[in-house]
Amino acid sequence: MSPPRPEKLHTAGPAGRLQVVIEDPRESRDVQPTAFAVVCHPHPLHGGTMDNKVVTTLARTFQELGVPTIRFNFRGVGESEGTHDEGRGEVDDALAAIALGRARWPSAALWLGGFSFGGRIALAASSRPEAGHVSRLVTVAPAFTRFHASPAEVRAPGCPWLVVQGDADEVIPAAEVADFAARISPRPELVLMPGVGHFFHGHLNDLRDAVLVHIRSAAA
Repeated sequence: MSPPRPEKLHTAGPAGRLQVVIEDPRESRDVQPTAFAVVCHPHPLHGGTMDNKVVTTLARTFQELGVPTIRFNFRGVGESEGTHDEGRGEVDDALAAIALGRARWPSAALWLGGFSFGGRIALAASSRPEAGHVSRLVTVAPAFTRFHASPAEVRAPGCPWLVVQGDADEVIPAAEVADFAARISPRPELVLMPGVGHFFHGHLNDLRDAVLVHIRSAAA
């Protein structure tokens, strides 16, 4: 399957316009997709953008399943207006991207994904009423403890939830993520990848495979 042609646009966000890329792998656009996915990128102050290779890997994996994807730049990144808000306003940015997808595909289910900072933003957005029902959540090397004070404060999304973490992560300690995930109820599925660092260098195909296995098994 050839990659879908990116549709580049801007949408209204809470701090001004947001830069967005929509990629729809389906041949026919005459019917609604079963789902669409919004993918959140890593920390804006550390070079994170929607073109990060883990983010694009997540998006392409969802597209492989026939699901259109929305990637976007948080406020203050690329062509998105506004300034960094330490995670607070970025959740609202994610909700604006979700609203764009809801407007375009009103009968489609919502999948959320995110990497690092984007993982904790995706988790936070999944519990906001403005997001509506979330059908899938995939968080990769999520910065859980940089956002939530304790697992007790996390509201699990009530849908299949995958956490993928490298055990050699030099940014987000694997033990920290594993301990945090183990104390959430209901507990997410945790896939620990041996020898994998934060940016999944040389292991993007392994990440793709883990996501495909999780989603296909959850659907079955």
